[in-house]
Amino acid sequence: MMHDQTQTIRPRLFLDSADRAAWDEWLPTGLFHGITTNPTILANAGVPNTLAELGRLSHLAFEADVAEFQAQTWGRNSEALIANGRVIAAMDPRMVVKVPITKEGAIAAATLKAEGVRITMTAVYTAHQALSAAAIGADYVAPYLGRMNDAGRDGFAEIVTMQEIIRGAGSETRVLVASLRAADDLVRLGRLGIDTFTFSPKVAAALFAEELTEAAAEVFEKAAEA
Repeated sequence: MMHDQTQTIRPRLFLDSADRAAWDEWLPTGLFHGITTNPTILANAGVPNTLAELGRLSHLAFEADVAEFQAQTWGRNSEALIANGRVIAAMDPRMVVKVPITKEGAIAAATLKAEGVRITMTAVYTAHQALSAAAIGADYVAPYLGRMNDAGRDGFAEIVTMQEIIRGAGSETRVLVASLRAADDLVRLGRLGIDTFTFSPKVAAALFAEELTEAAAEVFEKAAEA
């Protein structure tokens, strides 16, 4: 299947999982533009956080026809972040390298971006961090909605502010909302102009958990069989 190359604007959804069973279940729905991962997600799926394993996993993802695979670089200094990021980016042109928005991460992201690597600045909690990511030229900035709310902040308001700042600056950086806990989170943010999300298989299942729809579909089937 070839991806549509037209300029149609539509929501961009990512499956936040390294679980192959979840990919097999949810990627065929056509909802998902791509897959996002990080070392924690890999650990939860029993996948070692190694460059070799990321290469294998990304190959499988692209065989499943996703448009992007996001993998996070790691290292306690900018040199290590850059080195791992370069290897990840070289795996496939459709790779996006995730970089934590620390000072060392900013140095790494700026270097990688200058080399043509696509970047997501991740672990974002404040609007000024989103502005910094846009200044670097990141393709995505990933705020953690659920964790912001857990910390007693108004995550929804902060994310809307991020979007306003980025739009106001004329930046092409996309706000990629992560740490979503419920399907209603997408609805609330979507009403406010946010259109890019990554979420777990659990939230994906909630998008289809509507009893009235299930009942209507069953009526249709019974009528078709009559």
